[in-house]
Amino acid sequence: MSSTKTENPSSLSLSCSPSRSQPKPKAQKKSYGNGVFGDVYSIVKEMEIDLHNSPFDFRFQIPNFPHDTLGSREVREFMSGALAGAMTKAILAPLETIRTRMVVGVGSKNIAGSFVQVIEQQGWQGLWAGNMINMLRIIPTQAVELGTFECVKRAMTSVQEKWKQDEYPKLKIGCINLNFSLCWISPVAVAGAAAGVASTLLCHPLEVLKDRLTVSPEAYPNLGIAIRNIYKDGGIGSFYAGISPTLVGMLPYSTCYYFMYDTMKKSYCQTRNKKSLSRPEMLLIGALAGFTASTISFPLEVARKRLMVGALQGKCPPNMAAALSEVIREEGLKGLYRGWGASCLKVMPSSGITWMFYEAWKDILLVPKGYSL
Repeated sequence: MSSTKTENPSSLSLSCSPSRSQPKPKAQKKSYGNGVFGDVYSIVKEMEIDLHNSPFDFRFQIPNFPHDTLGSREVREFMSGALAGAMTKAILAPLETIRTRMVVGVGSKNIAGSFVQVIEQQGWQGLWAGNMINMLRIIPTQAVELGTFECVKRAMTSVQEKWKQDEYPKLKIGCINLNFSLCWISPVAVAGAAAGVASTLLCHPLEVLKDRLTVSPEAYPNLGIAIRNIYKDGGIGSFYAGISPTLVGMLPYSTCYYFMYDTMKKSYCQTRNKKSLSRPEMLLIGALAGFTASTISFPLEVARKRLMVGALQGKCPPNMAAALSEVIREEGLKGLYRGWGASCLKVMPSSGITWMFYEAWKDILLVPKGYSL
């Protein structure tokens, strides 16, 4: 996962290790401002540029993390997922807003029209409507999802290897011999499904809040009012509106998403005779994995959004099957893929950037401790 150092003077090299050049004068304290990018700079607190060897050879120094205080490998993986998710959502919040509006049928039916409509009605800040709750949602969601994926994949692989060494359990019924082998089960697929279910169960209420703030900022102007009104409408159960189709839709999406990324990553490395991917390659393969998984599970995503925000329009289908039937009856089969273009526009860069950031944070938090990736 580490970048290869080059001697080409026209290249741009990134280094996470302290610079070995002569001591530099103490730099003045810099103020990075507030907002999204201020949050990012709070993570990377110090940046030094080394221009001694070449005017084009830049070296960024990231301060050492307190590795001894981060705990086990699992904690580092969860932290990597949280940081990757936060950075991704800070960049792609406008696409998330447009995608949600189109999926639930609010406003314009095309991407450009929806973009212009949001700006006309709410100004530029409207593109970040619900972004605060989105950031609060994505940090635990990505931490749980990616952390669970790594843990379950490692556990499943270990179980398979142990069963293979100790021989599989066998059952003999008359002349029939049955071997209970686990070799046909993909650890990546199982881990992907477990990751999706775990993150959904823990973080679904935040997803409901984010969608309400995005779709109807007039009725839900801030987080406190949104929580109070949703609870008043239906109690705790209102925060889990649409949980059934979410779980049903998450299983094929999450399973396919992680399986496709892992499979494409291994196949590409074998074809190119490489041990690891570069950052642009991670970005591309992650985007393709997100595109494939989203296309397969998108009709269930439409049904899920209908159930979650149906109360805003005065009608809420009783279940997922009713929501799908309603969409087909009103808009035909093509209605099941309404907003698919906007979804891909959001999912592909989101997936690619998330994997790129996640692998980068693993390099920072795991590699120095000797953990294999």
